[in-house]
Formats: sequence, structure tokens, C-alpha cells
Amino acid sequence: MTVKTADKIDNLFGRLEQLNAIGAALSNERDINALLEKILVAAKDITHADGGTLYRVSDSQDCLRFEILRNDSLKIALGGTSGNPINFPDLPFIDEEGVPNNSMVAVYSATHGRTVNIEDAYTAEGFDFSGTRKFDQRTGYRSQSFLTVPMRNHENNVIGVLQLINSLDPHARKVVPFSASDQQLVESLSSQAAIALTNRLLISQLEQLFESLINLINLAIDEKSPYTGGHCERVPVLTMMLAEAAEQCKTGELAAFRMSDRERYELKIAGLLHDCGKVTTPVHVVDKATKLHTLYDRINTIDTRFEVLKRDAEIDMLRQQLALREQHNPAAEAALQASCVARIAQHEQDREFLRRCNIGGEAMRDADLQRVREIGTAQRWRDVAGAESDFLSADEIENLTIRAGTLTQPEREIINHHIVATIRMLEQLPWPKHLEHVPEYAGGHHERMDGKGYPKGLRRDQMSVQARIMGIADIFEALTAADRPYKIGKTISESIFILGKMKEAGHIDPDLFDVFIRQRVYLRYAEKFLKPQQIDVVDVSKIPGYVEDAGAA
Repeated sequence: MTVKTADKIDNLFGRLEQLNAIGAALSNERDINALLEKILVAAKDITHADGGTLYRVSDSQDCLRFEILRNDSLKIALGGTSGNPINFPDLPFIDEEGVPNNSMVAVYSATHGRTVNIEDAYTAEGFDFSGTRKFDQRTGYRSQSFLTVPMRNHENNVIGVLQLINSLDPHARKVVPFSASDQQLVESLSSQAAIALTNRLLISQLEQLFESLINLINLAIDEKSPYTGGHCERVPVLTMMLAEAAEQCKTGELAAFRMSDRERYELKIAGLLHDCGKVTTPVHVVDKATKLHTLYDRINTIDTRFEVLKRDAEIDMLRQQLALREQHNPAAEAALQASCVARIAQHEQDREFLRRCNIGGEAMRDADLQRVREIGTAQRWRDVAGAESDFLSADEIENLTIRAGTLTQPEREIINHHIVATIRMLEQLPWPKHLEHVPEYAGGHHERMDGKGYPKGLRRDQMSVQARIMGIADIFEALTAADRPYKIGKTISESIFILGKMKEAGHIDPDLFDVFIRQRVYLRYAEKFLKPQQIDVVDVSKIPGYVEDAGAA
């Protein structure tokens, strides 16, 4: 064997090894644009081409679309990850007269599924290179050798075209024709690339379908309760904002926290699904705007009873006055009148008091709780059937004596059950490996760092950073949300003050809270979702528990 032959064999083995490495790299790429760019750059590298273009067949199967264009000599980089758009028009398969567009070499290769290897575009026959000549005149370039290869998928359908320009002799650095081995390698590469691209597109389509199904669940929650539908949209966004901020930490507990693209996607999916269990929560509990609200606000029924009491007071007064007429005792009648007015005034005071209690805003005092019970049991009323009973039922007293908020303890347990339902629902799904932590992330956002949360009572060291991130995002969104039936959205400063208290109480992760403040994640979120009147100035010196320098990025 001669030295020259050995060199050729070594070169061939080297290029085959390069091709195998390229195939492995293509199979691992998740981003479509980056994948297309890798395909073209790999084809250029193994053939020493000076330039090239990658086209994709349009969804309508009637034209080729420019995806990536590279030319080293002219320093042109369009499409892909370059950030520079390609403004060239599509290449139609059929011209304006309805005739197959076989004069364009890329279209010919796509429609006929054939490789076209041209030594010199200026002398080649059968194809129209007028556009190439105009490009050369404008740039001073000389387009010479062309290698155009169709990209076939596993179903033998052409999904794109690789076109390489000007193979350069690696030693003489002059333009030479693409060799037969170049053609074979690019054809092999195009086959691998087409399969990798098809697989990535299929995965992307499945991911889009999966996310659409998730959004369908959230839409069902939204349709079921307009008060919480936006929550399912906003929490994932805030979760990703805080996760990105946490990744920038260079010291402290979060210094080692980093996520791959797959882990970011996993967290995003968990955020979208974190409240999917709310599909099981009764509407009257989710939408309970006041303490007496079920299908309607029962305070109106109590209003009616007060009207009955007022009517009965007037009737009682009139009857007693009528009995006094024969005695001609104006003073006694006036006393009855005054007593009736006082009784009605008391009923009005009690009615307004119960109306305030029904709102469920500030925490009720013990004296107010006792007054509700006295109103409910100290006086009686008679219904339309003539039956006499306590003014308030036991259920009404239970609801009106809720110390804070609008939910009774059983109703809170119903609300809290949504996280149990979420975990059960998610654990039933056959998650792929790169999404296996979705149930844990989504199911941990109501746990507390001190182990007093629910449903599992996990402590901080038993929880992932991602679950702790979602816990802060869930709380801050709830505090600032302006679409709840029972409260108005708090300002940024009010919400951060409450979060600071929660940090001090062992409720939320202290390091993540500091990152949330230090990197002003709250402000970026507010500018995207909050009303202008909610965005106020935050004085960090007044934030409870905030440590300004710990874990600084």
C-alpha cells in the first residue's frame, strides 16, 4: 500500500468518524433552529464547502423555504441562531404558468428526490443560475461548484434540501468540484439529519399537544371559576422568573443551583399543572366571595328576615296602640311608638353588623363573634308557614363567625384537598424520565420550610429547590391577584411585607426570598401582570427578614 493510498484511507476514516460524531450531536439537539444550523455547518465542514443553504419543504408541500444560509468568504450568516432573518422569497414547485419549476436546482432536487452535483454553475446546462450570477455581480463572489442533496425522512419523503457551494481544496485553498466521496458523505448526513429533524419536529408537536392538553385543563378551571383561571397562567411565569434569578447566584445556598433546558421545561410543565386538582373542587367553595355565599349570597335571605322582624314590631305596636284607644292614653301610645322605633333601629344596626361580618375582610374580634351568636339565638322569627325558629340557623352562625376569610374549616379542607388531587392525578401519568419530577414540583407548593405545610408536612431539606420556588410564586401571585372574589389585589410593598413575615415564620425558603427581592423579580412580574396602582415603591430596609447581601449573585 502506497503512502498516498494510506493517507486517503486515513482521511476517509477520519471523515466517517466525523460523520458519526455529527449524527450523535444532531440526535441530542432540542432546538429546531440550532439543529438546522448544525446540519448545514456539519455538511460544510465535511466537504470543506465555503457556503451553503438549507431549505425546508413548506407545510403546504408547494415550495421550499430558506432556513439557514452561510458563506464564510462573504461572512454571511442568516437564519438559525444568528438572529438575522432571511428575506429571500420561497422557491415554488410550480411556476405561474402551472409548469413544474425544474429550472431551479434546489426545487428540482426536492421534487425529483435526486442529488445534483455541478462542477461549474456558469457552464452547467439545464438549470437557471441567473439569480446566482446576479448575486455574484452584486457581491464580487464567484459561485462555482454546487452539491444539492435532498433530505429524506424515515418515510422516504423529502422534507428539505441541503445545497453546498464551492468546495475548497484544503491544501491549495482553491475551488474544486465536490467529489464522489463528498456526495456520498453528504447524502449519508442528509439522511441522518432528516431523521433527526423529523424526530425533533415530532417531539415538538407532541410537546405542543401535551401543553395544549394542559391548557385545556386550565381552561376548564377558568370556565369553572373566572376568579382563579388567571392564577394557572401567572404562577408558571413567575416560577420561571424566580428560577432564572436563582441560577444567577454565585454564593450561598443557591450557588450550585443550575438547570438544563430539559429541567427548565420540566419546571414549566409543573407550573402549568400545579393546580390541576382544582377541577375536583366545588365551584361554590372556589367562588365563595362572602361567608354566606353558596349558590347565592344568603345575606339577602337574612335581610328579608330583618324586614319581617321590623314588620312584626310595627304590627305589635299598632295592636297595642289600638287596645289603648278606649283609654285615651296618648303618653302610653307615644311610649309604644318610641319603643317600636328603637326596636327597628336595633334591627337595622344588627343587619348592618351582619353585613359587615359577611364580607370576611379583617379578622373578627371575640366580642363580634359573640354578638353574632346573640343575634342568632336571642331573638326569634316566624316564617311563611308560621313556624317559629332562631333568627340564624346553626350553619349561618358557623359561617358568620369565621374569624378571618370566608371559608369554614370544612371548606378550607375541601380547598386544601386540591393539592392532594393534583398529586394523585399527576402520579397516575407515565412520565418520561425528563419529566419525572413534575408531580413533586407541582405537589410541593403548599409545603412549609418548618414542616407545618400540607399535604405531606415536608421540611425544607426534604424539598427540591424547584418546589420551594413554586411555593413563593404561588403565594405572591395570590397576594397580588386582583381577580379574587373575596379581596382586592395587594400592592407590591404590602405583598412583600407579608412574604417577609412568612420568611421569618419559617413558611417560605429564606434564600429564595432574598433572591426574589435582591434581583427585583417582583417588579418584572408586576410590570407584566399587575395594575399600575399596585406597583408602588418598595423600601427594602423595611422588609421583614430580608438579608441584603446573603447569596448575592
